[in-house]
Amino acid sequence: MTDEPSSLPRTAQILQFLLKYRSTGVFTGMDVDAASMDPDAPCNVEGKPEEFVSDLEALGPAFIKIGQALSTRPDMVPPPYLVALERMQDDMPPVAFDTLRPVIEDALGVRINKAFATFDETPIGSASLAQVHRATLRDGRAVAVKVQRPGVGEAIRLDLEALNRLAGHADRMTDMGRRIRFSDWVNEFGKSLIAELDYRTEAENLERFADHFKEYPELYVPSPVWDLTSTRVLTMELVTGTKVTQLSGLRRTEQKLDLLASALMRGYLDQIFVHGEIHADPHPGNLLVTDDGRLALFDLGMVAHVPPKQRERLLKLLFAAVDGRGEEVANESIAMGTRLEDFDEGRFLREVGQMVARYAAHGTQSLSEGRLMMEIIRTATACGLRTPPELSMLGKAMLNLEQVSQALDPELDVKQVVERHLEHVMRERLKKSLSPSNLASELIEVQALLRESPRKISDILSLLAENKLQMRMTGLEESHLMESLQKIANRISAGLVTAALIVASAMMMRVDSSHRLLGYPAVAMLLFLIGAGLGLMIVISALSGDRKAKPHEERGPR
Repeated sequence: MTDEPSSLPRTAQILQFLLKYRSTGVFTGMDVDAASMDPDAPCNVEGKPEEFVSDLEALGPAFIKIGQALSTRPDMVPPPYLVALERMQDDMPPVAFDTLRPVIEDALGVRINKAFATFDETPIGSASLAQVHRATLRDGRAVAVKVQRPGVGEAIRLDLEALNRLAGHADRMTDMGRRIRFSDWVNEFGKSLIAELDYRTEAENLERFADHFKEYPELYVPSPVWDLTSTRVLTMELVTGTKVTQLSGLRRTEQKLDLLASALMRGYLDQIFVHGEIHADPHPGNLLVTDDGRLALFDLGMVAHVPPKQRERLLKLLFAAVDGRGEEVANESIAMGTRLEDFDEGRFLREVGQMVARYAAHGTQSLSEGRLMMEIIRTATACGLRTPPELSMLGKAMLNLEQVSQALDPELDVKQVVERHLEHVMRERLKKSLSPSNLASELIEVQALLRESPRKISDILSLLAENKLQMRMTGLEESHLMESLQKIANRISAGLVTAALIVASAMMMRVDSSHRLLGYPAVAMLLFLIGAGLGLMIVISALSGDRKAKPHEERGPR
């Protein structure tokens, strides 16, 4: 392993990459009429999308993950590049096993031949962060051992530091940064990527997803082996089967794959809207049809948690979309997002309404649920509305699920499955809200309200009766309004003093004096110079100190 590059040269390398694609439309895709763009349209900007993806891959593991994350952001990346990013591969040449052996033994605290009966040194898979080896436990169970590449954690942290600095500069210096808030995006991405480096978190995700999918026997999630799992090594049941993209025609005739596709879609809708978790990357490569006819899910490292209120809004938005209520879809998007000062609400309502109407009329023939979410994001950014990252993740997850469903059963009506199951989701959410713990929490609040209300009402009535009820506003003395008013008052006062000095000097010019300065009465000339100096200082202060108000941003109610 070579010495890691210092922060400054790495920052320069990243900056060189960004400058190379500064005029390609990458990160400025919303400046065009995004609502009318076709993802399959030919690229008419400088540079090639495939070259952009190759350069991203060459920058290392962090940027491969960035490329995968950017594929969920149609507000940041133009459609031709978005399509190229969706095809981005995470395959890397394997690391020599002699390099990995110390990592495994250090992480597990035991020699490999003591922990495993057999261990295949040839990997069955190799990605940017880790590679996977087949092994057998002492009890005969076949397992997959996922091992983190040496030094990858340190390299990723170095890249994230450089990206944070660049994102902060972009937010302060560019209109694009103000719209997108690159630093917020980099921070959220960094948190999820650092969490993905801890394989104990992924093991917990495997257990939790398996528990949530108990109602769906068609779905299978491998169990982790906790005794042989640590931060950098994950051991889990070995899954064997066929990728959904490689199923033969014979297999399709022998098994009803539409049941698998429907179960996957319904299970993920439950996971998102009932349990509040989004697996942002359920792509075909992470799904296998097992020999016993189930659909196996793995690689659950990157899972995002959705807060309850945001989850409720996402559910309302999707429900309104499948029901064809475009105005409600637009209103929910506005409530979730941040309105910039140039937000064109009329245009947004009109275009989203037309889009949802087209989707409701034609269904998946012209616009799928995932594509609809992505088009809403693109339209929102074009109209001056910053959407939350959860909406992008929902759209990307839906797109991936639709691709898997189409690979399993091209005839499946995804819209119908979603529409029917959302009603089930609503019932489950209602059931969850009526759980004993939630009801107990609500009763405690009601009890506190009933106990304190009589005293508070009595206090208010007493103050009213004695004419002592007052309302006080705090913080005004420290606000920007008071600061601006003080600046205005100071400048008016300075202006009056300046004017008085100049008028006084003009009047004294007619008074004869034995003391002269530049041929004029000295006192009059001195007053004039002081007044002129003060006036010049006021002008300089106004030109250098005054600035435009910060752009107004308005968030929806939380």
